[in-house]
Amino acid sequence: MEPIVVGTDGSPRADVAVEWAAEEAGRTGRPLHVLNATEHWSCDMPFHSAPGLSESLTETGERILAAAVERALKTRPGLDVTTELVHESPAEALRVAAARAYEIVLGHRGLGGVAALLLGSTGLKVAGHAPGPVIIVRGGTEETRGEVVVGVDRSGESALALRYAFEAAAIRDAWVRAVHVWEMPSPTITGAYPEAIRQGAAAAAERLAGVVAPWRQRYPDVRVIEQAPSGNRVGELVERSAAADLLVVGARANCNGRYGLHLGSVSHGVIHHSHCPVAVVRARP
Repeated sequence: MEPIVVGTDGSPRADVAVEWAAEEAGRTGRPLHVLNATEHWSCDMPFHSAPGLSESLTETGERILAAAVERALKTRPGLDVTTELVHESPAEALRVAAARAYEIVLGHRGLGGVAALLLGSTGLKVAGHAPGPVIIVRGGTEETRGEVVVGVDRSGESALALRYAFEAAAIRDAWVRAVHVWEMPSPTITGAYPEAIRQGAAAAAERLAGVVAPWRQRYPDVRVIEQAPSGNRVGELVERSAAADLLVVGARANCNGRYGLHLGSVSHGVIHHSHCPVAVVRARP
């Protein structure tokens, strides 16, 4: 069975990610695989290698993994937990691990100093490139709210996001809030402004209902609320994340493929500002 893979560097936010991943593994009946990756490039630089540095990094990694296993088993006693210590880039190690994982779990901050003020370079790279779901654990995780929010648009990624959201809600005995945000037409462009708003709202609600309908049928026991507000997509989703256990978005790349390391503007925005863990869902090759 594909494991839940969680990356850890021993930081406080990584500890929270380990606990979240352990709970997720327990809910889904999957094993947990804990990964620590450290590059040894500094050991190979001419005239700069420090005696015993490689061994020290290995010992540190092993201690981090042992502490993570202890934390995971304290969270979910009896959980099947394995570990892996990798001597390469954390982002690359997690990207490779994603090919054999059910999902990847990361904390939203690590030990990266200024680069980790929001998401952190490793988390951003993994969320932007790894196949399958990547969970960025942020916000409060102690309280169970019983709600999964999913962002829906016209892209093909919406089906992947909806599938993940309904599966997550089913295993949590939670309900789904499906949100499709549409842009308000400018009053300078349209002459019948109130009618344009009514038509836009009706069209958005109809689009949302059509996309969600197959998943309502597939998961008849999951309660669903559909909302089609106008406004800023990131802002609307972030606002609703305050009352959710999980926010799910598709990993839609923007047109030039560079912004946010291949993350679309919505997924890029919510993983920086969400009040709850965020699942960025990408298709597998």
